[in-house]
Amino acid sequence: MRTVGTNVLEPRGDEAPLGAPRRPWNLPTRIAFRFVFAYLLLFCVSFAQILFAFTGIVGKWLSESAILWQMRAANPLTGWVGEHVFGVEAVLHENSGSGDQAAIWVLIFCELVAAAVITVAWSIFDRRRREYTTLGGWFVLFIRLCLGGQMLFYGLAKAIPAQMPAPSLTALLQPYGTMSPASVLWNQVGAAPAYEILLGTAETLGGLLLFVPRTATIGAMLSLVSMAQVFVLNMTYDVPVKILSFHLLLLCLAVLAPQARRLANVLVLERPSEPATQPVLFGSRRANRIAAALQVALGLWILTGTTVLTWEVWRDDSDGAPKPPLYGIWTVGEFTRAGHPAPPLLTDESRWRRVIFDRQNTAVQKMDDSSVPVVAQVDEAAHTLVLSEPPRAQDAPPARLASFTFAQPTSDTLLLTGELNGTPVTLSLDRVDLNTFTLRSRGFHWVQEYPYFR
Repeated sequence: MRTVGTNVLEPRGDEAPLGAPRRPWNLPTRIAFRFVFAYLLLFCVSFAQILFAFTGIVGKWLSESAILWQMRAANPLTGWVGEHVFGVEAVLHENSGSGDQAAIWVLIFCELVAAAVITVAWSIFDRRRREYTTLGGWFVLFIRLCLGGQMLFYGLAKAIPAQMPAPSLTALLQPYGTMSPASVLWNQVGAAPAYEILLGTAETLGGLLLFVPRTATIGAMLSLVSMAQVFVLNMTYDVPVKILSFHLLLLCLAVLAPQARRLANVLVLERPSEPATQPVLFGSRRANRIAAALQVALGLWILTGTTVLTWEVWRDDSDGAPKPPLYGIWTVGEFTRAGHPAPPLLTDESRWRRVIFDRQNTAVQKMDDSSVPVVAQVDEAAHTLVLSEPPRAQDAPPARLASFTFAQPTSDTLLLTGELNGTPVTLSLDRVDLNTFTLRSRGFHWVQEYPYFR
């Protein structure tokens, strides 16, 4: 008989409502839970961008250093441990962008030690407790939301292809053998934006599903597959996000752990199983529905904020940014120095071979094919071009390398007249047709009589 009007949750599967008898956990399970709880909680709270994702659209107005406040606060500890325990300088480089710095590895070590100490103390003072069903439910919820935020953070960076832009103009000129493995990976994915978008869509979908309790299990499974691929790429291409990608894998496994028996029954043992469910948080349907609605709202909040931030990065700093004046690769033809022609000798260290004007970077290629990054200021109205060294410090004034007046007899020719390192020079340049690079012009072919690997 069905009872109408009751406020008590009916159990689904093997999840009992709060207040019902609970099966005790064995000792190894209790100890393992205490350690995993302490370690993953410390990691999620201390690792830079995990909590930052929850700021949503507000993150747009926060300072660039806001994402690193936890690691900055841990600097004294990691510096001391690095020096006295490992004999290394473990100082956080905030302008690095690397997630595998020595300071971060030391921070992970400190968290492992802290988690072990917490586990021992917890096991001593709470030795009479036989299960952690309620605490475990809230813990799974917390790490599920942290995982979902990171999946949206990284997924949207690929779905809106800002993380891995198309190969830069400088990369088109760089010999393949001189590239780092990470650069090869970035250019490989960036050269196929449809592939990057599909990768990002899978990660984004996994993140969205994690914010809905009913679909959280399939979201964690999709995230597990996505992050396994990311972790393997980071390990094999030496991408400095190994620590975070590995821990996101751990978060996926932690979310799936309560469903391990059910998943094994369905996927491996071919046995009947109860439906996969997320842990029950409250004792009433209404409270659980409100909690589910709040989780969905949080997911939409993070989705909106991350979409806006990623779109702005793509529009301002990636392939969506407008092309600058003089965009392209320009080959230097005639080069005169103090009125004397400078022949194109490979031994001439001051002669230029090419000038590259890209969306975000300008570079001068010397005769030995080495590239020197510069900062370009182009005034189209006055027809002036000033090249400076990139600033070495945040507030340091740029050191001027060259200043020119320019003329363009045609759209593909450029004449520069001015001074270079204090010497009067005149240069004539021709724009390179970018379609001469097979990477840009090859396109897609349904029919290929022979594979094309050149």
